[in-house]
Amino acid sequence: MKYAVLLVILASAAGLAAAGQKEGLKTVSFRSGDGLEITADLYQPHPDIAPFIVLFHQAGSSRGEYGEIAPELNALGFNAMAVDLRSGEAFEGVENETARRARAEGKSTTYLDALGDMETSIAYARKRYAKGKLLVWGSSYSAGLALKIAGDDPGLVDGVLAFSPGEYFADQGGSSTFVTAAAKSITVPVFITSAADEKDRWFTIYRAIPSARKEYFLPKTDGVHGSKTLTQARPEVREETWQAVRKFLAPFLEK
Repeated sequence: MKYAVLLVILASAAGLAAAGQKEGLKTVSFRSGDGLEITADLYQPHPDIAPFIVLFHQAGSSRGEYGEIAPELNALGFNAMAVDLRSGEAFEGVENETARRARAEGKSTTYLDALGDMETSIAYARKRYAKGKLLVWGSSYSAGLALKIAGDDPGLVDGVLAFSPGEYFADQGGSSTFVTAAAKSITVPVFITSAADEKDRWFTIYRAIPSARKEYFLPKTDGVHGSKTLTQARPEVREETWQAVRKFLAPFLEK
């Protein structure tokens, strides 16, 4: 009898494990250039040839910012990895483990310090998980840095989605055109969106991008700063933004 019960328990556990594997979610870690351990959530239910998106959060946030968004991207056919950058804190109960370690180790945690974490994360994803197209997705300060990376290293990514980017770095050692200068060299497809009243923060950057395929989207009303507009905006704003995102992403799914 005890043996039969044990078999039932083991079968149930196996079923739960299989369900977790089916969802393709696991937490991974790797080292940034200065040795800091980076934590990321890997959402990979598809073969590694599927297009891959590396997701970066906004200020004061964590990889938890993509807890709802990444599964939606999986449903579209993309694999994804949501990364904890050293400049951040938490999002809806999900602690930024990279930032916690950086503070414990006495490392600087400005926006610009997170740039190396982003570059390392992209290279790690490309080496380990992404055998097809690789896109980078940023939110607020990381959106600006995503655009800079695409301009400074044209071969590193195949596309950029930037949610509420801007020139946020002048008081951290960057110039007032830190992102715009790099944007002049972007040749990959680019999508920019934000709350309706934030356009002035990034439109100069957008105009500087020479890519043959660039587009932006502004909601008809309001909106939310950063990627949270896909989860925390009013239903009609959230859906119209998702529609614009899906339209931009569709060509990356073509064989």
